[in-house]
Amino acid sequence: MIRVEGLKKTFTKKIRKKGFLGFVKGEKKNFEAVRNINFEIKDGEIVGFVGPNGAGKSTTIKMLTGIIHPTEGNVEVLGLNPTKDRKVLGYKIGCMFGQKSSLWMHLPAIDTYRLLGAVYDIPKQELEERINELVELFNLQEIINVPVRKLSLGQRMICEIAAVMLHKPEILFLDEPTIGLDIVVKEKVRQAILDTNKKYNTTIFLTSHDLGDIEKVCERIIIIDKGTIIKDESIETLKHEYLSEKFITIMYDNNIENVEFDYPIMSKAENKIMLKVDTKRITISEILEKFMKYGNIIDMEALPLPLEEVIYDIYTK
Repeated sequence: MIRVEGLKKTFTKKIRKKGFLGFVKGEKKNFEAVRNINFEIKDGEIVGFVGPNGAGKSTTIKMLTGIIHPTEGNVEVLGLNPTKDRKVLGYKIGCMFGQKSSLWMHLPAIDTYRLLGAVYDIPKQELEERINELVELFNLQEIINVPVRKLSLGQRMICEIAAVMLHKPEILFLDEPTIGLDIVVKEKVRQAILDTNKKYNTTIFLTSHDLGDIEKVCERIIIIDKGTIIKDESIETLKHEYLSEKFITIMYDNNIENVEFDYPIMSKAENKIMLKVDTKRITISEILEKFMKYGNIIDMEALPLPLEEVIYDIYTK
């Protein structure tokens, strides 16, 4: 669905410097926003594209969608060149940017959908069937006829996803789709993304600073820093390979005291202990063996560290 080879983007910036007799002069300097990146994305994949501010995420998306032209390299999206075939590609992809709306604020969402249907040359009957399908999928029955300006931010974001899905795009580019949302609405948006992928096999390319989006929605993660891809892994492989530490919680049927262990104990209640351990140095069975002497274990939970800590560990290394 997407193939990127040797992609580069260089911008020219003017740097202000104080010159002769205090006059300000501008000096041009090249800045590499994206440096020789390569990746492929298959049909139906959900891929997270993450990195710190200024890493090159938005620049890459803009090159994939034909908004800006690459300095060097090849980009192929659905067999098309985004730079040369931008108009044709526009009918096949959908783009949603968290801080930019595709909805008319003073109109109900349904009116926007009908306007967009005309833009995409969708026949009237087919358009109405498609709107009904999206209303059912995203549970928009109660808000579809309400002016967008009167909707909550979360309701508007769900309507935004429906809007970019109207013309049945084969690839969906989502840039910060949950920015500014509370935790309840974030979950609704994430579920909408998963439903879209499951029902239509839509390929999804997602950028987000909220690693909860990546962890709960994506199967694969591409990490970019300073314009260069530093990791391209499945979510599970990333966790397994780069942080073997886990949070282990052990619960007893009795109160416990004077516990001794080689690893730091994160917390201890009357009958419960939580540890942070490196499973490459000690196995879970060995941990259980050490803690069985303190009483009868009735429950145990082993959880991986949050993805945010995995990414932080990669950046610091």
